[in-house]
Amino acid sequence: MNSSTDSSDTFTRPLAGCGALVTGGSRGIGRAIARRLAADGATVVFTYHTQAEAADALVAEIAELNGRAYAVQLDLAVPEQVAEAFAAADGAFGQAGVGGLDILVSNAGVFTSAPLAEATVDEWERVMAVNARGTFLALQYAAARMRDGGRVITLSTVGTHWPSPGEALYAASKAAVEQITRVASRELGHRGITANTLSLGPTDTDLLRAGAHPDALAGAATMTALGRIGRPDDVADVVALLVRADNRWVTGQNIRADGGLT
Repeated sequence: MNSSTDSSDTFTRPLAGCGALVTGGSRGIGRAIARRLAADGATVVFTYHTQAEAADALVAEIAELNGRAYAVQLDLAVPEQVAEAFAAADGAFGQAGVGGLDILVSNAGVFTSAPLAEATVDEWERVMAVNARGTFLALQYAAARMRDGGRVITLSTVGTHWPSPGEALYAASKAAVEQITRVASRELGHRGITANTLSLGPTDTDLLRAGAHPDALAGAATMTALGRIGRPDDVADVVALLVRADNRWVTGQNIRADGGLT
């Protein structure tokens, strides 16, 4: 990983000189990750699907904090758009004077809940296209252009370890993400590139609150060791730890960032 050579800048902004790409960065967890990486000095390119106004607002917010971010529209279900997003990131890094890609955070995904007896083939195809194939393509393009010493982080769910009814499609897609990441750690390790998965428990986002009953969220909070559900900034802080240059010895791991739920 390439970072600033000024020791004081490296201490206060440990990702200075680094290029980061975050998929699904316009809101929720992805937004918090993009904001934290920019605060730590990285030039951040983040993707969004449909939330253009939210994406523009985040770019402006990061600029106000003396950071640098670029937004790129992307539908992970369309392979050609993944290639275009990485090409746009290359251009943004060049414009910013950053030598290339150092960090990939594969966050974007879709969630579908349906009993096995009722799930449709179309639902299966959509979830697998975005979550599994989309992550595969992101890691494939990243592997071809990431600078030595880089960092790959993929996001999964504790549901692959502790499955719940109705989550067969989602859990299957995320199980694929976890295994792709483990293989990536083996294939890229000789270049000093680490690849790890963060498996998340319930995290307080608009999407979660829209789909979960308040009683269910309260119940989940009581089951964690810390007595609450996660917040997007909790996840962003873990990502910030994993992508630092001095975190070079943790790779191929599935880290459960769930407040002690599992």
